[in-house]
Amino acid sequence: MDVLTEQDVKKYREDGYLVLEGVFSPEECEELRARMSDIVERMDVPSHCRTQFTTDHDEQLKTQGNADYFITSGDKIRFFFEKGVFDDKGEFTVPRERSLNKVGHALHAHEPLFKSITHSPKVQTLVTPHQDATFLYTEPLGRVMGVWIALEDATLHNGCLWFIPGSHNNGITRRMVRTPKGSFPLTDFIGREQNYDDSLFVPAPVKKGGLVLIHGEVVHRSAENTSDASRHVYTFHIMESENTRWSPENWLQPTEELPFPSLYT
Repeated sequence: MDVLTEQDVKKYREDGYLVLEGVFSPEECEELRARMSDIVERMDVPSHCRTQFTTDHDEQLKTQGNADYFITSGDKIRFFFEKGVFDDKGEFTVPRERSLNKVGHALHAHEPLFKSITHSPKVQTLVTPHQDATFLYTEPLGRVMGVWIALEDATLHNGCLWFIPGSHNNGITRRMVRTPKGSFPLTDFIGREQNYDDSLFVPAPVKKGGLVLIHGEVVHRSAENTSDASRHVYTFHIMESENTRWSPENWLQPTEELPFPSLYT
């Protein structure tokens, strides 16, 4: 899979997402999984930094919103956990490899293997439809697209993504922003997430080595994985930088140590 067809671009623009199979080889996926296994095995997370990751509005304010560990993670590799994986003393109640929700947010910068995938020519040839992406996080005409790479099969049983096709045409209802310096919590929300009709969601299973392109405004979710099969993915975002300004309100900010890297010029 080297290029997008006109039909691919049309589907992405209409639905707000696109599943592409066979972009990366099984061997490339296994390399990434093995490297992440090493990182997790060696992770040393202070007890006060054991922050669970959530997309729920109120829980985000209680966890990420209160945590310097989260808001300063943009140029570092840090660890964010599922609910209920620590006891009241902060000790793991499950194997550490099963405790994580995500590792972020600078794998693409500090880990050569992840950097090579992020800057892969395969990804660069897939950037074409981002011209139709959205007014999200940048001003005035910013465009952001998510790249979600399946390192294992993502199925209906182990937590594949679900989308509301066409919902990217409805605008955004909520933004996560930094609060003024010295304020607490450290982040807040402008707007609230809507309640969505479950019947509108469509599953987007993808096989190992495939990827999903995600329009910045399309409504999507994934269910909790309660199966015995893991669902490891590597995901990052691509932003159109020409004639745009990254909002100073965004929780994620470039730093002198790590400015946003260019995929291509």
